Amino acid sequence: MESNKYLEDLSEIKELMNSSSRFISLSGLSGIMAGIYAILGAAIAFFYLLPHDGYLIINSWRFDMLIVVLFSILGLSVLTAYVLTRRKAKKNNEKFWNATTKRLLINFLVPLVTGGIYILIKLQSQQYGLTASLMLIFYGLALVNASKYTLGTIKYLGYGQIIIGLVCAAYPGYGLWFWIIGFGVFHIIYGAIMYRQEKN
Repeated sequence: MESNKYLEDLSEIKELMNSSSRFISLSGLSGIMAGIYAILGAAIAFFYLLPHDGYLIINSWRFDMLIVVLFSILGLSVLTAYVLTRRKAKKNNEKFWNATTKRLLINFLVPLVTGGIYILIKLQSQQYGLTASLMLIFYGLALVNASKYTLGTIKYLGYGQIIIGLVCAAYPGYGLWFWIIGFGVFHIIYGAIMYRQEKN
C-alpha cells in the first residue's frame, strides 16, 4: 500500500515537471486546416500563376502574386494554430504564454527564418529550382528543433518534411507536387491523428 502511494507521488511529480518544461500540444484541427490552406494555395498557383512553359520570371506580376499566396497561407496557418491552440489551452486550464512558449518559438523560428532568408537570396539570383525542397527541409528542421519543448509527436511531422524535401531536391521539376504532399497531405494526416487522440 505504501509503495503504491510512493509510485503515485512520483508519477504526479513527473507530470508536473513535464507540464512546466513543455508547451501544450498544438491543436490537431489546426494541422488539418494548415494542410487544407496549403492545398488550396497550391491549386491557385498551379491554375492561375505558374506559367505553362515552366519559367517563372522574378519581379513579374505572377511572381509577386505567388509570394502573396505563400504569405497568405502562412498567415492563415499561424492565425488558425494560435486561435485553436489557445482555445484548447483554456479548455484544459493550461497556461498558453510562458517561458516555455518563448523557448519553443525561438527554437522554431531560428531555422525557419534562416531558411526563409536563404531562399530569398537564391530567388534574387534567379535560382528557384530547389525552392520547394528548401522550404520543406528548413520547415522540417524547425519542427524537429522545437519539438523538445512541446508535447505530442510533432517531431515526426518534421522528419517527414525533411525526407520529402530531400526527395524533392532529387526531382526539382516536381517541386509543386512534393510541396502539396509535405505541406498539404502530411499536415492533414498529422492533424487527423492528433485530433483523434484529443477526442479519446
